[in-house]
Amino acid sequence: MVIKNLSEKDREDLEGFLGRNYHGKKSAAISAERFSRALSRSRFGMISGKDLLEIYFQETMESRKERKQKEEKRWQEMIRKAQKEVLSGTLAAQWLEEIQGPEGGKEPEEIWEMLLMGVRILQKLPAKAQYLPVFAAQVTGNPHAFDDGTRGGRYLEQMIRWYLKKRGENTEIGNESPVKVFPLLEKQRLFWKAGILKDDVSNYALATGIRAQKKDGCFHEGMDGFFAEGQPVQIPLSVIDGWESLECPENRIFIVENPSVYAMLCGQWKKNCALLCMNGQPRLSSLLILDLLAKRGTKVWYAGDFDPEGLLIGQKLKQYYQGEFHYWHMTAEDYEKSKSREMISPRRLKMLDNIWDEQLAETAEMVKKEKIAGYQENIWSVYLEDMLSISEIF
Repeated sequence: MVIKNLSEKDREDLEGFLGRNYHGKKSAAISAERFSRALSRSRFGMISGKDLLEIYFQETMESRKERKQKEEKRWQEMIRKAQKEVLSGTLAAQWLEEIQGPEGGKEPEEIWEMLLMGVRILQKLPAKAQYLPVFAAQVTGNPHAFDDGTRGGRYLEQMIRWYLKKRGENTEIGNESPVKVFPLLEKQRLFWKAGILKDDVSNYALATGIRAQKKDGCFHEGMDGFFAEGQPVQIPLSVIDGWESLECPENRIFIVENPSVYAMLCGQWKKNCALLCMNGQPRLSSLLILDLLAKRGTKVWYAGDFDPEGLLIGQKLKQYYQGEFHYWHMTAEDYEKSKSREMISPRRLKMLDNIWDEQLAETAEMVKKEKIAGYQENIWSVYLEDMLSISEIF
């Protein structure tokens, strides 16, 4: 027990009762043992400390041990009640057997609510390419229950990690894993593995010239149609989720950072390669396509802008891709031809210190020296020339 904001009289009373010096103290911590010992020496010694406190506060007092035993009993009752809601042998039943008691300080109603929510989450997994708000509404009735930054969102992530671990998935990604190259997408990937799509409207890939085999073994007729028509297509994450493998003409693909360059290449495409647009920082949809391309042994050529962000994206993609990867017109000579009039701030130039790839080192040093950004649009014709004469160059 701690008594705060002690007055002079309070200190005198405590010193007389407990036999301790509280001179100048603003608060006093008093253990139950010290209080009981002092009480036994007083004229009220026939009354126990517990009885005295109950008379004073007009409520039953519990020791820490008694309170812990009571909480444990209540927890076990909740577990037994929840087990009646699930079938034996299911993941939800296994979770109820493994879960430890909650942290102290939570109300019984809150504990029961979280327990039921955990059961309902596991009963809905794996979801089948389901959007997060829809999944949340099915589990809780509230489409925003699992939004980022909320208690429910953190709880769902915890449940998904448990679920994936039971499926044999590695949810603790080591630093050597290519997944760690794009840490902001790690959470999206975890949810995707459980069948939940966190973002589909803005999570798409721009591609040309790829054929996709679905998980049922059939080729995606829509992708075949765009291939036959020689046209690019915007592919949502929910569509990519159903793919098992990809095919590219001559098993090679050219990737560019900017949509404008991608559009110009698509306008002259001769079906002798595939094209992909990163559209800036990679999305999960584009990384999943890279995963499928790597399984097929597809050769990748990547071209990006000559600024700190563009060079870092290229380096990360090379680090991520588990196959043959080449930079495409990203040399210091190409940079000289691509230069604009836009100055790069000292803060952004500092980002170039993170370029460690030897193939980009000379280019990074040149950008540091010139302090000017270079853009793909200024040399787009060299990409087009390569694509049109691909059989001779690659």
